Amino acid sequence: MYDLLKPLIFRVQPEMAHEMTMKVLQIVCRIPGLHWLLSRWFSVSSSHLGVEVAGLRFPNRVGLAAGFDKDARWLKEMGTLGFGFVEIGTITPVPQSGNSRPRLFRLPMDRGVINRMGFNNGGMDAAVERLKSRPKGLLVGGNIGKNKVTPNVDAASDYVKCFEALHSHVDYFVVNVSSPNTPGLRELQEKEPLTDLLSALVKLNLKKQIQRPIFLKIAPDLTNTQLDDIIALVGETGIAGVIATNTTVSRDGLMTSSKVVKSMGSGGLSGAPLRVRSTEVIRYLHEQSGGVFPIIGVGGICSPEDALEKLKAGAALVQVYSGLIYSGPGLVKKINQAVLLDSSSAH
Repeated sequence: MYDLLKPLIFRVQPEMAHEMTMKVLQIVCRIPGLHWLLSRWFSVSSSHLGVEVAGLRFPNRVGLAAGFDKDARWLKEMGTLGFGFVEIGTITPVPQSGNSRPRLFRLPMDRGVINRMGFNNGGMDAAVERLKSRPKGLLVGGNIGKNKVTPNVDAASDYVKCFEALHSHVDYFVVNVSSPNTPGLRELQEKEPLTDLLSALVKLNLKKQIQRPIFLKIAPDLTNTQLDDIIALVGETGIAGVIATNTTVSRDGLMTSSKVVKSMGSGGLSGAPLRVRSTEVIRYLHEQSGGVFPIIGVGGICSPEDALEKLKAGAALVQVYSGLIYSGPGLVKKINQAVLLDSSSAH
C-alpha cells in the first residue's frame, strides 16, 4: 500500500507531507473499529519480543526516534503502528519556531534526509499537557535540549527546566547535545561541560521518588578518543546509557550530485548513508565498555537486516525515523518479525 502512495507523497514538500500523512492517520484512527484493525495489522504480539533495558520493560525493541513527533501529538497513532516506545522532542523550555523553511530535504537516490529543523517545538508546558492523556501501556521518552537564544554557559538551566517539567510524564530522558542545527550546541559534548550537565541531572533524578533512566544522545562524527571519553563519562556520572547516533554533518559517499546536495545547504544527514557509521559507533562503545551500559541504536535503519545489524553490534534497542519515509510504516512490523525469527533460530 505504501509503495503505491509513496510517489504521491514524494511530490509534496517533505515537511508538509509529514503533517499530511499524520493527519490522515489521525482521522483513520478515530474511525470506530479501524484503530483496532490497524493495531492488529501492524503489531506483532509475542512475549519473546519483550526486553528489559535500564529497569524498564519494553514490549519490543523498536522505537520511534526523536524528531518525528516533537510535541507528543501522535502518541496514539504511533502506538497503533506497533512501536514498543516513542521518543518525543527535542523539547525546549519555551516554544521556538526553529530555522526558516525549507529545512527538510529528501535524497531519494541515497534513501537519505537532510534536516536543519532547529528544535522547532511548542515548549515543555504544551508537551506536558498532551502527555497527561498519553495512551496507557506505551513507553515514552523525553528528548530535551536548550533554546537557541540560551548561551552555552546557561545551557544546564534549560535542561534542568525540561527535566523537572517532564519528569512525572515520561519513562526515560535523553539529553540532546549532538544536533548540528542549533549553533554551538555540539560544543556541549566536550568532556567538562557534559560532565557538569549530566551530573546535575543525575543529582536531581536521585532526589525524586521515582528515578527515570537518563540517556545521552551522541553524534556519529565523534573520534574514538571522544568515544572513550563518553564511555568514561557514563561511568563517572551514573547515567543509564547512550543513544548512538544523531545525524551527521558529513556528506561523504553520496550518490546525489554534490551540486544538488550543496543547494540544500547545512543540516544533519540521516537515513541509509548514516547506517555504517552509526553501527561502527555502537560496536565501538559496546566492545570498549564491555557492554556495561545499554545502547539505543539509531541511524540508517531502512530494513529488518539493518536493525539486526545494530542489535548484533551491541544495541539493546533500536529506533527508526528516516527509514519510515522510504520503507513505510510496515517497517516496524517487519523488524519485529525478523527479531522473533532471529531469536528462535539462535536457540
